[in-house]
Amino acid sequence: MNGTLYRWSSLILRKMAEEINKVEHRSSPTTTVAKSRSFWPSVLRWIPTSTDHIIASEKRLLSLVKTPYVQEQVNIGSGAPGSKVRWFRSSSNEPRFINTVTFDSKEGSPTLVMVHGYAASQGFFFKNFDYLASRFKVIAIDQLGWGGSSRPDFTCKSTEETEAWFVDSFEEWRKAKNLSNFILLGHSLGGYVAAKYALKHPEHVQHLILVGPAGFTAESDGKSEWLTRFRATWKGAILNHLWESNFTPQKLVRGLGPWGPDLVHKYTTARFSPRYSAENVLAEEESRLLTDYVYHTLAAKASGELCLKYIFAFGAFARMPLLHSASEWKVPTTFIYGVQDWMNYQGAQEARKQMKVPCEIFRVPQAGHFVFLENPDGFHSAMLYACRRFLSPHPDDEPFPEGLQSA
Repeated sequence: MNGTLYRWSSLILRKMAEEINKVEHRSSPTTTVAKSRSFWPSVLRWIPTSTDHIIASEKRLLSLVKTPYVQEQVNIGSGAPGSKVRWFRSSSNEPRFINTVTFDSKEGSPTLVMVHGYAASQGFFFKNFDYLASRFKVIAIDQLGWGGSSRPDFTCKSTEETEAWFVDSFEEWRKAKNLSNFILLGHSLGGYVAAKYALKHPEHVQHLILVGPAGFTAESDGKSEWLTRFRATWKGAILNHLWESNFTPQKLVRGLGPWGPDLVHKYTTARFSPRYSAENVLAEEESRLLTDYVYHTLAAKASGELCLKYIFAFGAFARMPLLHSASEWKVPTTFIYGVQDWMNYQGAQEARKQMKVPCEIFRVPQAGHFVFLENPDGFHSAMLYACRRFLSPHPDDEPFPEGLQSA
């Protein structure tokens, strides 16, 4: 993102408002016209998506997975008991739901709960479900405000409230599913949420797996001189203002209206093009279905995405870094990074020095931030080794996977 992109996005949003005003001006004279507009097919809507579209695109994407699964909307109520934060700051008792998929598994398999990252949803793990379901009881969720889950108005005003939004909603989901003693995996922002959950509810988590987790370092921890210098430039000042104004990439997608799918297609094509190996990350059909899924999850109502400025300062530095809580860790932890991940594994190394529980750090070659998509075989090897004490009768005899790096 830069100054040019800012001007471009502002123009898009202005044009969107003009188009909406035109439609409203033409259709405002009678109640009959207003009623008929609600039945417009999606192709005629400015933003051609809905919750039904999200679930349908998820189903199409997961048709690539051979393992049978059950999709359900798990009722988490209107707010966590005893919490000052309702999911939507309303006097209404309207329940909210967490979109959940559970895959068939062998009886007695350890339970693995998977939590996605920012601007993603559980479908991003589609290339991993078959392999992992052969070893684990795999349950994947869309966090509150993301994917096919409920999207309450996001009105949190602090880091503490924002963390409660995600951690407490996950705990209500756990209660509704009657789960305990599970392995908890979180990617990127989902890693931050998973770690915060394990700090608050360690009794339910057997093992914590953090995949390219966000939120380990703060701007005050040093190594941010470049950010101070950049913020002093006019471009940095604009971007910092956008960040503090809670401008999100999803607003660009919505602003483009019916042209949003094309922007998302360009993003997914570029993001998952061969970078770290000669092979394509996604086959043609995978790319098409993932692009469709990503569009519908990004273009839907803004909710969980608005957490960004409360959890991170400009530059993606955590406002309440996990590093500062490392000495309080009570759950054995494995970190998994792609070798080219832009998330710095050195934050995990610093945290490990303060931890009083077992901690391993693995780096997967030929992969970046989306290690589970970019090198699924390497990611699966890291997963099996990380969970060897749950999967093998002789965990200490398991050989270290070839190609995997231990940090």
